[in-house]
Amino acid sequence: MNMNISRLMAAATLAAALAGCGEKPRATLETAVAAKGELTETVTATGTVESVTQVDVGTQVTGIIDKLYADFNTVVSKGQLIAEIEKTMLESDLRSAEANVESARLTYEYNLTNYNRDKALHDKQLISDYEFQTSHKDLLVSRTAYDKAKADRVRAAKNLNYAEIYSPIDGIVISRDVEVGQTVVSNMNVANLYTIADLDNMQVIGNVDEADIGRVKVGQEVTFSVDAYADELFHGKVTQVRLNPTTESNVVTYEVVVAAANPDHKLIPGLTANLTIYVLREQDVLLLPAKAFTFEPEHHHDDENLPQPAGEEPAAEPGRKCVWVVDGMRLVPVLVETGQSNGISTQITGGLAEGAVVALDYSESAGAPAGADAERSPFAPQPPGRNKKK
Repeated sequence: MNMNISRLMAAATLAAALAGCGEKPRATLETAVAAKGELTETVTATGTVESVTQVDVGTQVTGIIDKLYADFNTVVSKGQLIAEIEKTMLESDLRSAEANVESARLTYEYNLTNYNRDKALHDKQLISDYEFQTSHKDLLVSRTAYDKAKADRVRAAKNLNYAEIYSPIDGIVISRDVEVGQTVVSNMNVANLYTIADLDNMQVIGNVDEADIGRVKVGQEVTFSVDAYADELFHGKVTQVRLNPTTESNVVTYEVVVAAANPDHKLIPGLTANLTIYVLREQDVLLLPAKAFTFEPEHHHDDENLPQPAGEEPAAEPGRKCVWVVDGMRLVPVLVETGQSNGISTQITGGLAEGAVVALDYSESAGAPAGADAERSPFAPQPPGRNKKK
């Protein structure tokens, strides 16, 4: 008795397995719900972090560095004294210039007195024209020498002021190029002492490929990351698209300037940034998958579970596209107004309500058992009781 039950269970299991092998695929309808979301399209690039304002601080006079009041990473404010050059020679030059001014003044006043006296005598024809012209010439020369002496004094005083170096901006010292006791020589170029950068406002100079530069515009939002803070995302905006191309290994790129606030001073000059530029970003808009506009309905009269087309697709209109809305067991064609698209999703601006179910495509899945006439592999086991082909 137990052996009979075992045989019956084995036969039932085999029948179920064979029935499964005989199933044929059945069509199913893939759909999507019109819902609000964010529509984005991005361009990627790499770049280098720089400070927006970076100043090389130097001196216009020659001398020996006497004192340094700032070092690497020192936070300085505009007008703060940061270095001094030894002033002995500069003070001596100023005193010499002041002495020359006094000498030139005395000479000028003496010649002016002589000129006034000779003019009065010349008017009375008591001296010759030659003597009067000589007196006039001496007055002009002494006045010129007096003016030059005063200009030299101004320059000497200015040079003495240059011995004290002040910070031109609020920022942080990122470079110091001199030591106390070092002689700095000012020739045609200003001798550099410090480099000060404003780290509150940074910028990224990104290199965008020529294929993408046409879509990058001033004002677009940007996110970027740096290796120093791999888990943190920084934000900025495009402030400039530079038109000068750079060609390297036959690859043409253009520089794009991205401004970014840096209140925590995490961004420092020289970091490599990986940029994502949002060339398209629309928030809280009604969206549909782009493939909804290429769907073509099919009649499946033998499948009662599939919605059937109700009507023909309407004629196309400018600015409007057709989608097929699932309404119970019907597919209803609806013309909708579309906006921007990123190739994956498309913005719907009119003609469709939020929550509408739209057909996308047909797909096949396992269906019901095949009928008696279904094709069977000749290598599959035959059900019990079926005659084998001869």
